[in-house]
Amino acid sequence: MGSLAPRQPARAFPPGIHVPSLTWFKDDDAQTIDWSLQESHVKFLIEAGLHGIVIAGTNGEAAALSSEEKYELVRRTRQIASSLGKPDLPVTVGCNGGCTRAVIKDTVAAAAAGADFALTLVPSYFHFALDDAAINEFFLEVADKSPVPIVIYNFPGVVSGLDVNSEMLDVLGQHPNIVGVKLTCGGIAKVARVSAKFGAFQDESETGEFRALAGQSDWLVPALDVGGSGCITGLANLFPKACLEMYELWLAGKSKEANKLQIEVSKTEIGFGRAGINGTKWIVAHLRGYSEGSSHCRRPYPKFRDDKKKAWLLEKMTPCTAIENTLLKRVGS
Repeated sequence: MGSLAPRQPARAFPPGIHVPSLTWFKDDDAQTIDWSLQESHVKFLIEAGLHGIVIAGTNGEAAALSSEEKYELVRRTRQIASSLGKPDLPVTVGCNGGCTRAVIKDTVAAAAAGADFALTLVPSYFHFALDDAAINEFFLEVADKSPVPIVIYNFPGVVSGLDVNSEMLDVLGQHPNIVGVKLTCGGIAKVARVSAKFGAFQDESETGEFRALAGQSDWLVPALDVGGSGCITGLANLFPKACLEMYELWLAGKSKEANKLQIEVSKTEIGFGRAGINGTKWIVAHLRGYSEGSSHCRRPYPKFRDDKKKAWLLEKMTPCTAIENTLLKRVGS
């Protein structure tokens, strides 16, 4: 059983904008990873200046990857970051499984591959038996035995509705090897309650003990306003500069400008949210100039085929496309 075991405080999860990198597959029968495209995409993300890369998250199709593929993704991401002069870039990897033992084993292998943090979901096959106490025990035991710090991944939609609530976070956040929570539940009140319990994030010089992160970019500024420390957002696969600009404006105390940009970003984020992973991959591939074949998710996730949905999604990209282009011109000038 897990416990609040005494140990040295873990490395704090860095504030800012982290991106759950998409995983790109070849358009062949085996759907092997397209390593050339994968490395090119990761290079794009790192060069954009993002604060961290997440491997094998939901957008990265974690459930479709073998363990060997996942750890190779981590290794290559670390190598690319080092080659670009960013050897200490935080790399987070999804460490999940059907039982506590499997998740712990996953964290050990992820650490060996070069990961800095583990993003961990509640095992959900036996969701009908998992009460709050059992979920707490799961995270505490994993945190006791993981060689890398744990970021709780609260996404009820993919774990049969299991929710890590505020009372549970009050307990889990005290463990020295649990450093944050990604709230893909959209629970901004949870951000406020984490801040009330553990202190509000103020600036990049402050590390803190336990931090809450928005799970999408369309509520980044509100989350920051109530003490959150950033977000892990799929939108940064396509519009990293827009996401970074929001964060940097808020950090500089330019709340009016940050809120104005937040409103524009929210117009685009809805496209990513409603289009699903296959739609997200399609629009990123389409606008980044990747082949359409590369955008297919691993089966059985269906292809994004509907022309009306494609047209709708393209229209939703308009606000952030204009913003991103403006920011890129500013950088290049």
